[in-house]
Amino acid sequence: MNTEYGLYVILTKPLLPHAKIAEICVKHGIRMLQLREKDMDDRQLLRLATTLRSITRGTSTSLVINDRPDIAVLCEADYLHLGQDDIPMEEAKKIIGERIKIGLSTHSIEQAKEAIKKNPDYIGFGPVYATNAKAKPDPPVGTHLLKEITGFSSVPVVAIGGIFPENIHEILNAGAKNIAMVRYLMQTTDFENRLKHILSLMNQ
Repeated sequence: MNTEYGLYVILTKPLLPHAKIAEICVKHGIRMLQLREKDMDDRQLLRLATTLRSITRGTSTSLVINDRPDIAVLCEADYLHLGQDDIPMEEAKKIIGERIKIGLSTHSIEQAKEAIKKNPDYIGFGPVYATNAKAKPDPPVGTHLLKEITGFSSVPVVAIGGIFPENIHEILNAGAKNIAMVRYLMQTTDFENRLKHILSLMNQ
């Protein structure tokens, strides 16, 4: 599949303001920016999503809303991202219609094959390495399975989970062209320099 997102930034409890990160992502042409905040109340989440939409609208940065088809519609997001325990894709489409695209999380070869049959716009695959970015992480899938998925998937594959500068070349060597990062980019006030560092590693 020739669609390439490159670096996929996931906004989760960042040390910098969400809006500041969104502005930097737009500045550097980041293709995908996902809002994943599980602990906000609905009003807070919608307000934040609407702010991020105002920053990303009309730019090359697509806004992705995690879990919530209702919020995705209300803020006019570009994508909705659904996990294995979220509302099924078919049901979500009744809410979001055709304009908003959909990505699906997968954590095994079987889940990936099932997801691909539904023809989403992309799948996430991971965690590639052990991660504590989620309260209940799935077991690591490793780069060998990542390589297998990137070899047969008819939709773009986004590698996620425990990815840092020191292992990013292993991910790229496994055929991944799209890489999602959380901790390395969120748990810092030096977001822009870290972002530039990752982009330079991916472009080598």
